[in-house]
Amino acid sequence: MQGNNDLLVLTKPEAIAEIHDGYLAAGADIISSNTFNAQRISLADYGMEELAYEMNLAAAKLARDRCRRGDARRRRTGRASWPARWARPTARRRSRPTSTIRASATSAFDELVEAYAEQARGLIEGGVDLLLIETVFDTLNAKAAGFAVYQVFDELGVELPLIVSGTITDRSGRTLSGQTPEAFFFSIRHLEAVCAWASTARWAPS
Repeated sequence: MQGNNDLLVLTKPEAIAEIHDGYLAAGADIISSNTFNAQRISLADYGMEELAYEMNLAAAKLARDRCRRGDARRRRTGRASWPARWARPTARRRSRPTSTIRASATSAFDELVEAYAEQARGLIEGGVDLLLIETVFDTLNAKAAGFAVYQVFDELGVELPLIVSGTITDRSGRTLSGQTPEAFFFSIRHLEAVCAWASTARWAPS
């Protein structure tokens, strides 16, 4: 289980609650649920893929509860707080693998959609106020995540704000799938995200 930090929402929720409280006390208006890897593709590395929905539901409920408690303490300021999250686009790439990432593998689009839909369902039913598709290095993964979330919106009869965060992997100023920030934006703008940005990550040499 080493490295499966998302599991803490089930095994030690008080530790995650303490982290949420720290951010809220520091003035954060949005906190993220502890679900960075909590979809069945990543959880399969630990043989825990069947816990995906349960983990997301519990993580969202925990973040929602801490926001409510934090709001009670901050009423004088007139500021509210919101729980948010989705996850990173898994360790698998839908686009053609390159030598940049060791042991990179492709994953069927439908498999990604199914995994993201299950995660989104748990988060929404747990009470998040917005969804974040983050650390996108492969645009097709982000498209699968976006397709999944809109499926769940239709299924549950809800619609939440969506944020997308891309990752620029090296000095070329491109994502791992080869897009500039501008190209990445145009590729995902149909998702109608309320916010989209690209950040820089440093990758260790292969």
